Amino acid sequence: VLVTPNETRRKQLQQSKLSFAKKELDDLEQWRKEHRPGPITLVPQRLGGNESEAQVRQNQQMILMQSKYQKKHKREEYVKAKRAAEEAEILKKKAIQREKAERLEVKKRQEEMRRREMLLEDQKYKTNELLNRLDVDLPKSDSCQIANPGPESTAWKRSHAYKQALREDENRRLEEMRQEQRRKAELLEFKQKQEEETRTRALKNEQRRVNNAFLDRLQNKTQPNNIYHPGYTG
Repeated sequence: VLVTPNETRRKQLQQSKLSFAKKELDDLEQWRKEHRPGPITLVPQRLGGNESEAQVRQNQQMILMQSKYQKKHKREEYVKAKRAAEEAEILKKKAIQREKAERLEVKKRQEEMRRREMLLEDQKYKTNELLNRLDVDLPKSDSCQIANPGPESTAWKRSHAYKQALREDENRRLEEMRQEQRRKAELLEFKQKQEEETRTRALKNEQRRVNNAFLDRLQNKTQPNNIYHPGYTG
């Protein structure tokens, strides 16, 4: 269905919209005029601070130099701490290598003593075997030896004396070796104890030095930033 438009109605609607928009704009302009801020009144005052330009420049230069010295000091402290840590690590590695070398030396000495003992045992066994063969060749009856003393009795006495002397010599050498081993063990233990005390003392001194350096840096940070005091050498 085709409906013919009503031109009069359309014009009335457009005019009403235009009048409503114009009324809103007029109201907005009126509101702006009513709420316009008034004039600003400030009390006159002096600007620029209480210091002269030369003094301000001098203070800026001083602050700049202080920052440079502080950066240099921090860099030097960092290098010192790094060097100290590296030296401590090197000392630790040297101590570990020294302990390994000492353990290896002790092991070698123990093996040498074991070889000597085995050699002495073997020599003692061979000597006893020889003496036993000599005893077998001698007569068994002591009464005959007493009744008829002869060359066999003299040989038996000599072999018995020789065997006794060998045994005493072997026992004496074994006792000397044990005493020497005991003395070496005591000396090694005393040396290890001294090295441990020296290493502990060095570590304590290093730790005390690092702590003192840290406290000095902390104290320098807490003090006012003024390095231009009497006696300062940079």
